[in-house]
Amino acid sequence: MRLVYGSTFAVALALLVPSGMHAQMDHGQETARKVENGGIHATGWQGMVDPTESGQSVNDAKLEMQGKDLHVVTGPAIAYWNPANKASGDYTVKATFNEPKYMNLNDHPHPYGIVIGGNDMGTPQATYLYCAAYGSGTFIVRGFGPAAFALGGRRPIPNDAVHKAAGKDQPVTQEIAVSVKGDTVTCSINGTQVASYPKSEVVGEGKLKSTDGVYGIRFAHNTEGTVSGLSMSK
Repeated sequence: MRLVYGSTFAVALALLVPSGMHAQMDHGQETARKVENGGIHATGWQGMVDPTESGQSVNDAKLEMQGKDLHVVTGPAIAYWNPANKASGDYTVKATFNEPKYMNLNDHPHPYGIVIGGNDMGTPQATYLYCAAYGSGTFIVRGFGPAAFALGGRRPIPNDAVHKAAGKDQPVTQEIAVSVKGDTVTCSINGTQVASYPKSEVVGEGKLKSTDGVYGIRFAHNTEGTVSGLSMSK
């Protein structure tokens, strides 16, 4: 595994973090809200909430089209995909994520990002990987295999490439891309590669079934944003 840090300070900070803190989840401890008029209102799209979101469903979050953009409001942490969107072999999936009012539904940063390698989606056996950014200037790479797993540690990783919001309720935008090329899986944010992993760390027992599969998006809970330009290229 290789992580690309934005500064020497970030590396030092990561080394000083007590190991017990790496168990923190990306969505903190607050209760997931239920979104009014929730559900999936985008033709062809499907969703599944995280297994940890006990008692909640896709109807407690909302996905809708706003012109050509996807608008997401959570609710429980959730992944969305369209079964027609599949990628195999070498490819890059990218999109632009806009959080128009940073932390407007929560009291601490929550991430959102690209999903790849989705297999058995919508079932208890679902596996997928995601790279997600926070408006605080950090990112994570995680997945389900089908239990949750983390790459690069469980604590969000600082990187200068990740944009920071000017403050609560201020806008912040992230361009996120996940690529598979040969034996390597990479995540880039705002044009800078922030993490790279050999497939052996991504695919296997307790991780992905394959990097081939559907692609989509994922939002942590109690978060609102729009997604534009979701696409796959070879």
